[in-house]
Formats: sequence, C-alpha cells, structure tokens
Amino acid sequence: MPLEMLALGRTPAGLHYLLIHFDAPVLDAGSWRLRVGGAVRHPVGLTLAQLQRRAQRTLAVTLECAGNGRSLLRPRPVSQPWIHGGVGTAEWTGTPLAPLLEEAGLEPEAVDIVFTGADRGVQGGEEQDYARSLTVSEAMSPDVLVAYAMNGAPLPPQHGFPVRLVVPGWYGMASVKWLTAVEAVTGPFRGFQQTGSYRYKTGEPDPGEPVTRIKVRSLMVPPGIPDFLTRDRLVDAGPVLLRGRAWSGRAPVRQVQVAVDGAWSDAQLDPPDGDFAWRGWSFRWQAEPGGHELMCRAMDQLGQVQPLEPEWNYL
Repeated sequence: MPLEMLALGRTPAGLHYLLIHFDAPVLDAGSWRLRVGGAVRHPVGLTLAQLQRRAQRTLAVTLECAGNGRSLLRPRPVSQPWIHGGVGTAEWTGTPLAPLLEEAGLEPEAVDIVFTGADRGVQGGEEQDYARSLTVSEAMSPDVLVAYAMNGAPLPPQHGFPVRLVVPGWYGMASVKWLTAVEAVTGPFRGFQQTGSYRYKTGEPDPGEPVTRIKVRSLMVPPGIPDFLTRDRLVDAGPVLLRGRAWSGRAPVRQVQVAVDGAWSDAQLDPPDGDFAWRGWSFRWQAEPGGHELMCRAMDQLGQVQPLEPEWNYL
C-alpha cells in the first residue's frame, strides 16, 4: 500500500497490501464448496449462495503482514522485502464462523480448527496447501468471519475469491484466502505455516514463539510532495498538518506522539473507527526552512509502545 493511502479510512482493493504464498488459484464460484468436517458430528458442504443466505456481518479490519518492515532489519531476513506498506484497512462482509462450527457439532475432544486454502506449492521442502489453525476458543470468537465481500464488492481474485477467512486483530497469515476447508482436529495442528513459519525466532534451531496478534504501530501520511529519486518530502515553510494512522491488534490505541527533530509531542487522536480498524491522528507542525526529521510512534491501552528501532528476529 502506498503510504499516501493512509489518508483514506478504507483502502481500495487494488491498493491494499497482498502476500500470496504460492499461485493465486482460479476458482469457479458455481462449483466451489466449503467443507466443514473433521471432529464434528455433522460434516457439511456449503455453496457460496448458502453462505450468503446466512446471517451477515460487516467489519472494518486492519490487516498487516507479519513481515511489514522486514527490509529495515539488519541483517535482513530472506523473504518479502517490505518497507512499511504491508498493511491496509477494508470493510469485510461475510457470515460469522462460530455458528457454522456450532451447527456442525464440534466434538468435545476438538482442539484446533484448521483452515485450508486452494493455493498449493512448496515451502521448506514440503509440498502443501496453505493452511493455518486457530484454537477452538479463538475460532469461536464472534468476530471471525467467513468473508465473501471486500468494500461492498465480491472478493477480487487476489484477495481470496470466492471466500476467505478474516481474523480481526491478527496478522494477515491467519486470514486464509481461497478458503476450501474448515476442519476440527483433536490435537495441535503441526502444518508448516503453523510450526515452520510465522514464528519469532532467534535463529534456525530456535522453535520460537508463534506470531499471533498485531503489535502496536503508527505510520504517517508523507507530507507535501516527493522528490522523484530520493522520495524526500518537500513542504512550504509555515503551518503543516501532519496526519497518519495507528493500530494494535492487542488493545485500543491510547496515544500517538510525533517527533520533529527528536522532540516528541502528543498528536490529536480521531474518534475510534470500530474495534478492529486503524485510528486516525493529526499533528500541527510549524515548519521552519531547512531539513527536518519527522517520526511517529503509538501506544496502546496495555502500555505497549511502538519501538523506535525494529526488533530483529530470524524470520
């Protein structure tokens, strides 16, 4: 997502960030089915039309790639070279997952719910369908959606058509695209995307800690106009309104600060935009002639503060 799109409360589908692990599959909505099975009493197969006739909910959700900012790490881990643009906020429409699981009749021994997409490839030397899991309690959250629309339109192919999972507050890897199967299992899911990837690790041998909810972050709309090559920003001297967005998947944003040449001041927060969407902020800067460094940082209600330097990890 180009950072200037932070000016918009909702990111257009074509400017929302994408991470596609393998190939974007070409699926036919008429023949597509969602299988709900595994450790359930009543396995079912649902068509898109059947899902669309169920109770509907629309949520504004900020999704961010867990690797957002990776290219700023030193040494840089090998993978997508995100700078800051691995984020976006859209309105997702679908049906809540929990009633589907309740109707299927989860067996008491069910531990995890595994979500499988139609994209298939090889990673870590293993041929696989992209698959992730949530615990039963996480999956039963009323906010987890089986989504079929984005910003009021059917999902575009690159965003998971015809149906994807949306897990608010979590990094994007949990929101499985091109969803084909929901399976209850009686032990912890050990698929590659759960245990071999998306872990905070200090090195190759370290099993690491799982990536889950989004850490607190803020970003600034680049002020003024850019220099073509350097992307340095140019503004007129005088009053400049700085704006941006802040978010956290763990608690509401409590504060945003802006630094001009190292001196920190509080920004003004916009009203909250729902429970799972980024929050706007603004700051009035009196720009003096010359070069300046602008920074922003956020804090959430748990007291977590956005670090000034990236926290290095192996992945």
